[in-house]
Amino acid sequence: MDKPKKNLSFTLITAIIGFMIAIQFQTIKKPVDRDTRDIWEIREALLKEKELQSTLLSEIRSNEEKLTAYESKRKKGKEQALKDTLNELKVEAGLTKVTGPGITLKIEPALEEIELGASVTQEVSPDLLQRLLNELNMYEAKYVSIDGQRVINTTVIRDINAQTKIDGHTIKSLPIEVKVVADSIDTAEKLYNRMKVSKSIEEFYIENLRLTVSSPKTKVTVPSYENPIRIRYMEPVKGNEGGGNK
Repeated sequence: MDKPKKNLSFTLITAIIGFMIAIQFQTIKKPVDRDTRDIWEIREALLKEKELQSTLLSEIRSNEEKLTAYESKRKKGKEQALKDTLNELKVEAGLTKVTGPGITLKIEPALEEIELGASVTQEVSPDLLQRLLNELNMYEAKYVSIDGQRVINTTVIRDINAQTKIDGHTIKSLPIEVKVVADSIDTAEKLYNRMKVSKSIEEFYIENLRLTVSSPKTKVTVPSYENPIRIRYMEPVKGNEGGGNK
């Protein structure tokens, strides 16, 4: 190879190497950024960071308080649900006084029969009262009292020594009232309309008794059951029986 060609090749190789070195130098070169802020600007930035930190801490505390309050409400909700259930059971069992829409029935001697010389009747038989109760229940009566005595599922109406007794309470003389509470005023009106043409009216009249039905009212009060309720065939669960936690 002649000398001019050698010089040209050497020049090209040198240029390529230099170009590559320049590219590599630019690639690894890192610019140095200097913080040109003064001390007051730095303090202001620090203050902003502290305020942000304080805000975040306040939000965390607020969320923790909300979680605590929610957990407390959830526990109280369970307790309240149990209390509500207990109250409902007491109402259904007849252990509480109940006021609601209903009607009042009155049982008294039939005056026209007395004027015609019939004997004055001051008693009502257990059978008449039981048939009246059955009819009221058939017409959707919810709560009933007779002569101030609450009638519940275990109530017994019977004749003892020629006296009509309701769970031990003696019906001594007439007139007496039968108070009935229904689910709603509409149900009370239906109950009233049905009792106005009830067979019980005829049955009482045969016994020289008059059964009158008052118009529906929005507030009729039935007293609570006062006698002790005897529970049979039930015992408290012992230990871990009945699916309790072990």
